[in-house]
Amino acid sequence: MFAPLHQAYRRSPWKKANLMNREPIAHNRPVNIAHNRPVYDELHPRVYGVAVGLVAWFALAAWILFDRQDDVELSLMFVSVLLFVAVLLPWLLSLVWQRYDDRHDRHARAVPFREWRTAEFAVWGSTINSTHATIDMLLPLASVAFGLTAIGIVFLICASLAP
Repeated sequence: MFAPLHQAYRRSPWKKANLMNREPIAHNRPVNIAHNRPVYDELHPRVYGVAVGLVAWFALAAWILFDRQDDVELSLMFVSVLLFVAVLLPWLLSLVWQRYDDRHDRHARAVPFREWRTAEFAVWGSTINSTHATIDMLLPLASVAFGLTAIGIVFLICASLAP
């Protein structure tokens, strides 16, 4: 009784169309919503600004909350130089890239952040939502900066309560 129904389903065009429409990542939106959205391959300058701000927050939190002893200053100086180089090198490389990039024409106008975040972002051979790309980039930086701040506050509270 179930065999003919199973075979009919296996040969049905609905099943073939359904299998071909599946995306590798499940989204909570219809498949055709992303049709005709612009695709950008560069992060918006505001995203870089927030990333630099989070790195600066990390460095300032380290200096303000953990610089209580003389032997810590050298370690904090090395961490600060490392973070400075980690921000400076990508910025310099992006300047060189922009100067010699002839893959495509420059945008006639600066893309507003609201328009950029509703578009798609090119990642390797695929695209993801630009908001998701921003979260993927900034979440590790934010967690480290805010986590260090929380640890430093707890450290100061414990140090003030110690006899």
